[in-house]
Amino acid sequence: MLMAKRTVPTLPPLDWLRSFEAAARLSNFTAAAAELGLTQAAVSQHIRSLEERLKTRLFSRLARGVALSPEGAAYLPHIQSAFATIGNSTAELFEPRAVQTVSLRVPISFALLALVPALPDLAGALPHIQLDLMTIHRPTDYDLPGSTLDIRFGNGVFPGREADRLTAERLVPVASPTLAGAADWTSLPLLLVAGAREMWAEWFAAAGLAGHPRRSHRFDSFVAALEAASAGAGVLLGSRPLVDSALRSGSLVPLSDFELSSTSGHFLTKASTARLTSAEQDFRRWLLQRLSGPASS
Repeated sequence: MLMAKRTVPTLPPLDWLRSFEAAARLSNFTAAAAELGLTQAAVSQHIRSLEERLKTRLFSRLARGVALSPEGAAYLPHIQSAFATIGNSTAELFEPRAVQTVSLRVPISFALLALVPALPDLAGALPHIQLDLMTIHRPTDYDLPGSTLDIRFGNGVFPGREADRLTAERLVPVASPTLAGAADWTSLPLLLVAGAREMWAEWFAAAGLAGHPRRSHRFDSFVAALEAASAGAGVLLGSRPLVDSALRSGSLVPLSDFELSSTSGHFLTKASTARLTSAEQDFRRWLLQRLSGPASS
């Protein structure tokens, strides 16, 4: 005849377990009672009830205090781990987190056209994070101390740095609606941007358009050239997705259906040897989710 298998409830009452953990840690029922705000008799009763439930002696009673039995010693780390998990989860989900600063070096165009519009979303998703933005004006600005993370424009190869792609650039001529009706927009002034963004020659070659376009004002930042285009000063080779907001609002309109896909784009980077803080990790995950993907590619 088979003997009935002894069954033990999987979870004893929480107050019994709290009394067991405190008494085991302090090796004294009276000290455990004081810590928990209970009477010594209540702690003793909790321990007695737990031992009866488990059908196992958890403590050896000594002249001064108590000592864990082998079974109690094996049980204790599991109870402490469970309490730690509950405490950490409660704090993470329900307790306000201390505000932490994330320092970030970023080109001014990307800061104004991509990051600033996303700040309300950041405040809702990560209320414990505040940004300290330092705008880049020259490549050597990236070498200054003060930030672990930065955003760089290029092909994704940055020696000594790990890079996560945020955008993939597509180039299309854009202008103010006041210029959109020109019979031949290539005869209009073309606005130039210094550095890697000066791509007019490549765009005309890829589009199969000949001629000698008239060049005009030159800017050291894309955002300044964008303002000039919105003001009707000429045609800008717009970098998507940075110009998408202006296209949606109608302050700029595309002048061609042809878009030149570029290998360049914006990347979130950090030194390969750098370790990110928890706030920097949270910001990195948020930024990748917010800006990368089909909408930005």
